[in-house]
Amino acid sequence: MSYEVKVEAFEGPLDLLLHLIHRLEIDIYDIPVSQITTQYMEHIRALQVLELNEASEYLVMAATLLAIKSKMLLPVHEGDLEDIEYEFEEQDPRDELVNRLVEYRKYKEASIKLKELESNRSAIFTKAPMDLSGLQPAMVDDSLDLEVNAFDMLGAFQKMLRRKQLKAPLSARVARQEVSIKDQMTSIVNRLKGAKGQTPFTELFPSDDKAVLVVSFLSVLELMKRQVIQVEQEKNFTDLMVELKKETWEYEDDSFE
Repeated sequence: MSYEVKVEAFEGPLDLLLHLIHRLEIDIYDIPVSQITTQYMEHIRALQVLELNEASEYLVMAATLLAIKSKMLLPVHEGDLEDIEYEFEEQDPRDELVNRLVEYRKYKEASIKLKELESNRSAIFTKAPMDLSGLQPAMVDDSLDLEVNAFDMLGAFQKMLRRKQLKAPLSARVARQEVSIKDQMTSIVNRLKGAKGQTPFTELFPSDDKAVLVVSFLSVLELMKRQVIQVEQEKNFTDLMVELKKETWEYEDDSFE
């Protein structure tokens, strides 16, 4: 089976690096390349399993990280270093990447600020006062502002895949199984109902079949997008908890068209 899926939440390799730097509480001006490369490659493996269209961009950044890591591992002879210092100061192989990350973060923060300004400006109207008491106020869903983001979901998916591989038998019989996202969404909702509306993220993946795992993960993302479920995490590195929103408990099987 072949999947071609584009998830808007994945904004690019620099966005993933910033997420990892923030997650691991790393100084952006003193990045431990070996540690960040290991974490980055874990996410790349999950992207390759999902066969996302943007994976090529992430592979280019992975190659860049490996090149920087290799340069930092190369020994520098004292005699060569003395000759170099006469010409110019020694350059850190990470400098170019740090500059790109700082610049990207600057534009990302600026884009967030511009969105806030746009949102505030859209609420301003030059119009004479009128009676709005008969209009129902718009509902604001605060549950969308969660600490769990797409990269957290991807990391949890990668950990779950690793556990599945460790538990996999030495020999297995492979059989093709067709599973639709719609059916899997319904199955996940029913599983949550059976668990009284809440269950750990890993409990939603009982199957060991790779195709079913991928479809299940995409179904979870789609349910989050439709605000049928919400995913929370008590603190860093703890298990993700998936919760079915109360207003969606009455969903029928044909609700996911």
